[in-house]
Amino acid sequence: MEIQSTFIEGCFIIKPKIFNDDRGSFFETFNKEQFEKASGVKVNFVQDNQSISKKGALRGLHFQTGIYAQAKLVRVIKGEVLDVAVDLRPNSKTYLKHYSIVLNDQNNFQLFIPRGFAHGFVTLSESTIFGYKCDNYYHQPSESGIIYNDPELAIDWEIDFSEIQLSDKDRELPPFKDLDIQHV
Repeated sequence: MEIQSTFIEGCFIIKPKIFNDDRGSFFETFNKEQFEKASGVKVNFVQDNQSISKKGALRGLHFQTGIYAQAKLVRVIKGEVLDVAVDLRPNSKTYLKHYSIVLNDQNNFQLFIPRGFAHGFVTLSESTIFGYKCDNYYHQPSESGIIYNDPELAIDWEIDFSEIQLSDKDRELPPFKDLDIQHV
């Protein structure tokens, strides 16, 4: 497993070592000891989530605030997404910058997103199974989000906006400038 830094401090790409043979393939999806040694980040994942989405489904940009903030390790089990993490840490040199990466069932890359980030993805394939680990439990009262097309963030979702499918909840998310965030 290779741990690679991104230009945003605390975000890491995990690239697995894949073993292929006549039967198929095998790879280790996560190794806590190797991750912590390479990244310097201590993690304790407590919840695993999975979503199944059709092409164009955009989920995000979501985050939890305060003591309920979550670090996430995200991956695609089947299909392909453009995954986006937005730095909401006010004292960060990359504050309000975003990192995006294509995750799919061919490269099997994963993205580690630390606490203090908004996260979202858009499905680029006909059907996608997306999985992620969280280091804190879901807490609905601490849930928040930013509208996907916020002009201040200027995220290129690499898909025509006419193809994007949103939940009612995500359609009503505010732009960043309208949020009153104390602790992300």
